[in-house]
Amino acid sequence: MDLLTEERFIILGGPIGEGDGENALLVVEAKDEAEIRARLAVDPWPEELHATESIRPWTVLLRAETQGEASSAG
Repeated sequence: MDLLTEERFIILGGPIGEGDGENALLVVEAKDEAEIRARLAVDPWPEELHATESIRPWTVLLRAETQGEASSAG
């Protein structure tokens, strides 16, 4: 997972629900589901720690500027 994040494939990730680590959400940058499955398949995490329940497209409609973006816009 660390390498996928360093390569900017995983954009956001973390536990969801009760925060007990049983479920997590990953937001990735990919052209399609096949690319996602291929990239996750080569990750060394064992299947019992990492199982994909669903893959769904997401369109970002609302996004606030970060402080870095606001100050660099000048």
